[in-house]
Amino acid sequence: MSGSLGRRALAEAVGSAALVTVVVGSGIQATELTHDVGVQLLANSLATVFGLGVLIALFGPVSGAHFNPVVTLAAWFTGRRTPDGLTLQDVVAYISAQTAGAIGGAVLADAMFAKPLVRWSGHDRSAGHLWLGELVATAGLVLLVLGLGRTGRTHLAPAAVASYIGAAYWFTSSTSFANPAVTVGRAFTDTFAGIAPASVGPFIAAQAAGAVAGLSLVAVVFARPLPTPVASVPAQDEPGLAAPSSSL
Repeated sequence: MSGSLGRRALAEAVGSAALVTVVVGSGIQATELTHDVGVQLLANSLATVFGLGVLIALFGPVSGAHFNPVVTLAAWFTGRRTPDGLTLQDVVAYISAQTAGAIGGAVLADAMFAKPLVRWSGHDRSAGHLWLGELVATAGLVLLVLGLGRTGRTHLAPAAVASYIGAAYWFTSSTSFANPAVTVGRAFTDTFAGIAPASVGPFIAAQAAGAVAGLSLVAVVFARPLPTPVASVPAQDEPGLAAPSSSL
């Protein structure tokens, strides 16, 4: 990441706005072109995959391209003991920017398709199996993002994260929101991609539970590498020093 906090927060806001514009706009376009729900979802998921990949590649060098409070909180939690980790000030700025951007993106998409700029969604998504889908989708996302970081393969994030979200559209019952800011933004549009305001809270709770599950999997599967020991010759009666344990 590079730049001042203000610049990074702006990148998060613009990226989140563009992401929701892609999700909502492609959903509107799909419903206007076909009445086949399967084709609508296919068009929506493909547009999201391509758009998300581009946005991560574009804004990643500036802010890390989180576009997601869950990712920001997970990055802060795992990096809180490192000198270059996110601070609480960063977290507040990022999440505020992501949420504002997501709302703006929904309004922009509605404006482009001559829909009411703000109309609460009537798409009820209140069901236990949908919450389980959000938990699974979010856990997988956190595992992927942090796992790439732990294994030194963050350069694969644009393709890997976009591919995961595209797949999760289809293998989860909730179509993989996996993002509290996007969830809030999608409540502002009464279109294909919308979510009723009453459904937002439980979805975010499921996403939070998924984030905890994802962090737990990261701690078990991708333990931090041990530091390289300093070469030394112990005294004849001095036992070798035990390696420090790793932790999340």
